[in-house]
Amino acid sequence: MRIALDAMGTDGAPSSEIEGASGALLDAEADPDLEIILVGEEDRIQEELDRRPELPRDRLSIVDAPDRIVPGEPPAQAVRRKRSSSIVVGVQLQKQGKADAFVSAGSTGAVMAASLLFLRPLPGVDRPAIGTVLPTSGCPTLLLDAGANVDCKPHHLVQFAHLGHIYARDILKVERPRIGLLNIGEEPEKGNELAVGAHKLLATEPGLHFVGNIEGREIIRGGCDVLVADGFDGNLILKFYESVAEFIIQLLKRELKAHHADELDLHEVFRFLDYAEYGGAPLLGVDGVTIIMHGSSPPRAIRNALEVAGQAVRSSMVTDMARELDRGRTN
Repeated sequence: MRIALDAMGTDGAPSSEIEGASGALLDAEADPDLEIILVGEEDRIQEELDRRPELPRDRLSIVDAPDRIVPGEPPAQAVRRKRSSSIVVGVQLQKQGKADAFVSAGSTGAVMAASLLFLRPLPGVDRPAIGTVLPTSGCPTLLLDAGANVDCKPHHLVQFAHLGHIYARDILKVERPRIGLLNIGEEPEKGNELAVGAHKLLATEPGLHFVGNIEGREIIRGGCDVLVADGFDGNLILKFYESVAEFIIQLLKRELKAHHADELDLHEVFRFLDYAEYGGAPLLGVDGVTIIMHGSSPPRAIRNALEVAGQAVRSSMVTDMARELDRGRTN
């Protein structure tokens, strides 16, 4: 299994990426067949590798990509203009069959644009969606779309539900995922035109376990396994969730210090709230495995994103999605 890793994506590139790759390869439970292709500026990557003689070099390779797409560049234009960038080269490796997945903490817009341009959407998918895992009081909830599609129509949300259903089943190991629709009330007639229309479609959609509307307060209680929303609302939820998690962590640290309670072990609490534990956000609905991460991702997040990519490849998630979507189109 070969995973292409954008080695130039994080704020600490390429050191963070290589340390994350090291963790993925040297983990005692790591797949012994895992190979990582580091994509980026060859000289800088090689210099970093030379500092780490413990790395299994037979499972690491470098593909030179001298260009970078930086945040703020128009994504579609940058992808077409910078064909030797680490993002474009990494996605192309998957398109050419030289890699089974691509992981990047680079420009989210550029990773999406390159995936759409070269991997193409799966048949039956109008708009691929970004999925992200949210911690809850129960099992984690997959939110999608988390920002790829600001303006949606009801049938797009139905497509998101099918994509989320497969991801939750194959990767999160939920046997019968509960699908919820983000809304301001439980009643079917609540919400705007998009929400009302999506509810009508989801309520009668075969193959989905739709549990109805999910209000904001129910998300953290684990009211569903897959939460469907347009990218505008989904991104608002995601950013608020991240800010609250950071706030809680800082509040706990402050209280511990104030009460001289450093001996309390809150490691599990911090780990539960830390986005790095959940790896990256998959771009669902393209004909390939693309994992998107924060630019500020630490090595642990890189390692976990590589693990998520590996799970997606091993589970044949993309094939399952294509099969389910095709079945839906023929019914």
